[in-house]
Amino acid sequence: MAYTPEGAVADAEPYGRPRIAVSSCLLGEPVRFNGGHSRDRFLTGALDPHVDWVPICPEMELGLGSPRETLRLEASPYGPRLITRKTRVDLTGRMTALAADRAGRLDVDGYVVKARSPSCGIHGIPLYPAEGRDGPPLSRRHRGLFAAAVLAAHPLLPVEDEGRLTDPLLREHFVERIFAHARLRRLLAGPRKLGDLVAFHTRHKMQLLAHDPAGYREAGRIVAGLRSRQAYAETFRAILARRATPGRHVNALHHCLGMLDLDAARRADLVQVIDAYRAGLVPLSVPIFLLRHHIGGHAYLADQTYFSPFPDGLRLRHHVPA
Repeated sequence: MAYTPEGAVADAEPYGRPRIAVSSCLLGEPVRFNGGHSRDRFLTGALDPHVDWVPICPEMELGLGSPRETLRLEASPYGPRLITRKTRVDLTGRMTALAADRAGRLDVDGYVVKARSPSCGIHGIPLYPAEGRDGPPLSRRHRGLFAAAVLAAHPLLPVEDEGRLTDPLLREHFVERIFAHARLRRLLAGPRKLGDLVAFHTRHKMQLLAHDPAGYREAGRIVAGLRSRQAYAETFRAILARRATPGRHVNALHHCLGMLDLDAARRADLVQVIDAYRAGLVPLSVPIFLLRHHIGGHAYLADQTYFSPFPDGLRLRHHVPA
């Protein structure tokens, strides 16, 4: 695996090359509380050749070691506290300080965290009664202490846990976002030429339309009004954070079809396939593949990120919409 330190510049690729923070145990590092790991096959297999990892383990960075005592979140008048279960050591202050430091230095395009971790988890973390009292959790709607601080500092950062990435829709959305963020990062790191921003926005037209047509128009107004790149970047990230829907995909597909010079029979065939996708009979990859086949020398469509937002080898867009 190719790990890249934070701040390093990765080789450019047509899709962008994301720099992804990740809970170290998901890469197979033996840093879990029990001395083991939680190697994830998708992360260390299909995704690994296309990204640069930034491994993070807050517990190890605090010097807790592995194996170590288990932790849990406990209620208090001042918010959740991170407590060692047996020795009752309160790690809240140290973990909060580490999270603030890490969040301030974090320059990544996404983050994959360990599910159900009281430090790194982002969904369904239990909050227990205060002072080690016995009893069931008071709720299961919390985030891990470290993850909560990172998300507060980077609210538009693509973040998922490895459990949710087994869902094909969530996996596709996360992967699409991290590659888009990588392309945006490359744009922001380059020379500040208006033409580059115009070209970037133009290349992403169909992809943005599939997520949020109104957002696409707002992003266009930012470009036309010569407003700051940072304003554009925030809008771009917000658009991609909204999940694309089958209806909006159909809209984008018809936009593309309308630009092609096809005879009536070929056009009817493509309309039929798009309708089949709309009806949930075929996956998005089918109309995408057929449109790519017909693009030929159409430079505008050939340059659209919508047709190749991430490497084909990741085998996404193959699920049938519900």
